[in-house]
Amino acid sequence: MKPPKNVLIDRDGTIIVEKHYLHDPAQVQLVPGAGEALARLTAAGARLFVVTNQSGIGRGYYALENFQAVQERLAELLAPYGVAFEAVAHCPHAPQESCGCRKPAQGMWCDLRDRFGLDAAETAMIGDNASDVAFGLACGLADSVLVLTGHGGRFAQQLELPELASGWMRLEPGLEGRPTALAADLPAAVDCLLHPGKTAP
Repeated sequence: MKPPKNVLIDRDGTIIVEKHYLHDPAQVQLVPGAGEALARLTAAGARLFVVTNQSGIGRGYYALENFQAVQERLAELLAPYGVAFEAVAHCPHAPQESCGCRKPAQGMWCDLRDRFGLDAAETAMIGDNASDVAFGLACGLADSVLVLTGHGGRFAQQLELPELASGWMRLEPGLEGRPTALAADLPAAVDCLLHPGKTAP
């Protein structure tokens, strides 16, 4: 296995601290170590993409402009680390709209794949939700890593994953609905992706 050339990353609860229907840029806070972790991916030559469900727009809780303001603040926080995203894909629909882009549906992947010439075998997904894992698996990505920040701890329990206090672990392949790896947070997930042949700490 080689480190991925492309990494799709959920935003809320993965890159930034989970806030309920976040729409205020003043509340944007990086997960500890997130800037440095993404910088390591960038230094390794990986292209970074955000893929995020934003049902708050479809539910009428906030406007597209609020989402964009939050994204601009995130870009400001990551700039000192030399980190920039190739693209930000978001689904603005509420669940009941049954769209084709809300994770775990593959719409955002198909769009990014076609626009940037992405290869699923060279792409990984990191997120804190079971829908992120299911998205990565449905798209046939090389890795689907669940982090325990945000909602990750709850979904790890629902998926009956092993307990993990720190670091990361590879999981048995082929188990339906389960991630390929479990990580304490984004920095640990990046360690996992950058050292695919290494034994977990």
